[in-house]
Amino acid sequence: MGREDSHYRSGGDRAPDRPERVTGRVVVPGAHGSAQVTAGSAGGQPHPTAPGRGAPPPPVYRPPARPAGTVVPASLPFPESSGPPYGGLAPAGPPQGSPAPSGAPFGGAAPHGSPAPSGPPYGSPTSAGTSPGGAAPSGPPYGSAAPSGTPYGGPVPAGPPYGGAAPAGPSEPPSVAPEGPPPGGADGPSPRRRRTLLTVLATVLLLVVAGVGLVVVRPGPVAGWLGADAEPTADARPLEAAPVPVLAAPAAAAPVPTPAGVRAALDPLVDATALGSRVNVSVTDVGTGQELYGRGADDGTVPASVTKLVTGVTVLAARGPAYRIGTRVVAGATPGEVVLVGGGDPTLAVDANGFYPGAARLDVLAEQVKQALGGTSPTRVTVDSTLFPGPVHEPGWDSDIPTGGYGAAITALMTDGARRDPDAGPKAAERYAAPDLAAGRAFAKLLGLPSGTDVERGKAPAGGGSAGAAGTPAPGTELGRVESPPLIRLVDIMITDSDNVVAEALARQVAIARNQPASFVGGAAAMDQVAAELGLPADELDLADGSGLSRTNRISPSLLTDLIVLAGNGTRPELAGIFGGLPVGGWSGTLDERFGAEDTSAGAGVVRAKTGTLTGVHAIAGLVTTADGRLLSFAILTDRTPPDTPDATRLALDRIGAALAGCGCR
Repeated sequence: MGREDSHYRSGGDRAPDRPERVTGRVVVPGAHGSAQVTAGSAGGQPHPTAPGRGAPPPPVYRPPARPAGTVVPASLPFPESSGPPYGGLAPAGPPQGSPAPSGAPFGGAAPHGSPAPSGPPYGSPTSAGTSPGGAAPSGPPYGSAAPSGTPYGGPVPAGPPYGGAAPAGPSEPPSVAPEGPPPGGADGPSPRRRRTLLTVLATVLLLVVAGVGLVVVRPGPVAGWLGADAEPTADARPLEAAPVPVLAAPAAAAPVPTPAGVRAALDPLVDATALGSRVNVSVTDVGTGQELYGRGADDGTVPASVTKLVTGVTVLAARGPAYRIGTRVVAGATPGEVVLVGGGDPTLAVDANGFYPGAARLDVLAEQVKQALGGTSPTRVTVDSTLFPGPVHEPGWDSDIPTGGYGAAITALMTDGARRDPDAGPKAAERYAAPDLAAGRAFAKLLGLPSGTDVERGKAPAGGGSAGAAGTPAPGTELGRVESPPLIRLVDIMITDSDNVVAEALARQVAIARNQPASFVGGAAAMDQVAAELGLPADELDLADGSGLSRTNRISPSLLTDLIVLAGNGTRPELAGIFGGLPVGGWSGTLDERFGAEDTSAGAGVVRAKTGTLTGVHAIAGLVTTADGRLLSFAILTDRTPPDTPDATRLALDRIGAALAGCGCR
């Protein structure tokens, strides 16, 4: 029976009182036009999405209360805007209260001799469906209302510029001043005392700035690439407490570990019995691209959900981070018929209670259609999901995947990732057997059609005409359209939650962009094509799906570390979108309950990685900062592990990540 990622824990769900869908932020060398790498410990209340979700996490190191926000230097070329990343926040550096790496923050130093790129970042606001570089849409067309609730990345207070004054103020809005004279006399403090107080406060503020050099802000995932989000509605969260600086300024240059030093640290750990009979490893310095450790590094290995890193990079390269997936309605071939056309958006919601924050909504689309029809009530709904030709399940999936709630029938039209209940949680959830028909029935109800109205599959008529002689729209006339969040946000969701349905939908976007069939086979072929275009060793990539659920997938560890270096070295800044959703060791996503043991604690807060798990298969790949502040990419894939000791295998993998984090390896 196949088990994918750490969703499969004892009890079938995540531990109680842990936040759902939490992401951190990381800035990598040269990415987004920055020549420095910084990150820090950040936390706060997750963005509320539905009742029962969003509880603050218990401390991992018994630290003091975590500050709200994400640490990024304001020198990055995106504005201080937007709001919490998907599902809330997680630290990008060591937990507050635990020792930070000596001499440098998470991320280490910039690549030697590589100046920061000038000009706007790749992916400056673009229009939906266009390559990065154009103007971003300000919202859905047709003047549709923004979804209720705080949108994904909703506004929060902007932080001060890098190196500027840290915001001062209480954690809650000040109360109304009491009536009567202030303490100390009817006239209040003397001017001299006021000047003294101001001087003291200014001095304290300057000391904070001089000693820290970083501020915490809360942008959404690479907010400046994407344009403005929808305006918040009345139920938006109140403004948060002033953020707290958490890390020192970055070191000018952190020493590169030596291959001998890394080998001495890792060899005993890689030979652990719990890792099974085949362990393939690659470790590379992000700044220089130098391979520091390799064991079976070029050997194809079953990657499980680590496949999603390839899916994320290839879809960002093929579509661009600002691309949005549309769902539209056109007039049918017969009077009164409307056709709901799926564009492949897995996050589409029925209404404001959808599973994915900021998703496009069928109720908004229904209002557009009613307005376009001018009072003429539709009598029939047809669904067109022909964009994805099928099959809906990959033949290499374990038999329990289609029914176990971790996968679903992959159709071009679905709501809430095919979940029957959008409140079911991000892990195992009952899914519709025919997600496109379920979406069509929900849409028919929103249009006011009688309950039980039959919904059938069909093909939207070609057209684009206008109203006919009697005022009815010609067949094929578009009556409404809504669009997904930008792809960079869908990539965040896919990587943080290891969302298999989102991954398969994104793989099909790669296929469409490369004129391949939007199927499992077409998606795999297109991802291989884009990897080759990026200069990655495509001969070390053999995929059957985009999620990693298939046991026939093969990826080499060195391809993964090459991919991470490429995404982080600034040469293709649009690819850095994969880092926003990387889980943080001991804090978020599929790493939220890892790196908590005494012998792995060095990795908590400084390992940022994607995990993968099937029965007998365990993998992890991502970023880690050494004790000297050097940023490394690593990938560890093992596909012959003891099937009955998954916890011991995960712990053995964590020891390797912690060893890289805790040593200078020189």
